[in-house]
Amino acid sequence: MTLEEKINADLKSAMKAGDKAALRTIRSIKSAIMLANTDGSGQTMDATKEIALLSKLLKQRQDSKKIYEDQGRSDLAATEAEEIEVIQRYLPAQLSDADLEAAIDDIISRTGASSMKEMGKVMGMANSTLAGQAEGARIAAVVKSKLS
Repeated sequence: MTLEEKINADLKSAMKAGDKAALRTIRSIKSAIMLANTDGSGQTMDATKEIALLSKLLKQRQDSKKIYEDQGRSDLAATEAEEIEVIQRYLPAQLSDADLEAAIDDIISRTGASSMKEMGKVMGMANSTLAGQAEGARIAAVVKSKLS
């Protein structure tokens, strides 16, 4: 089942259940998918692009939540937190710190990197391999600690 099919099924379920937070978030995901499908490139959404799209939406919500918290707007921050929770349902499970370190160790050994000069090579491979399973900042922190 593609992400779009799952979104459509979950949209119906959210409507029936009267779950306003899920309904609002699923509609925004559906809108983003429709925009991506009609961007003029002629390319269809594959699993990698779906994860990238969901990760982008998640990052936007996390940034907004932080801004709202900094400004003391707990009502808006709570709305963003609800949307973050819904978006995370569609992303792969996040790696634990130990699993992330093991994956980075494997990538470093495959690339043969030994210094910070080769961080770009490791980050490129890590970001593509671990897409959706860990945030870029977490990956970068682990790579830096391993290469320095």
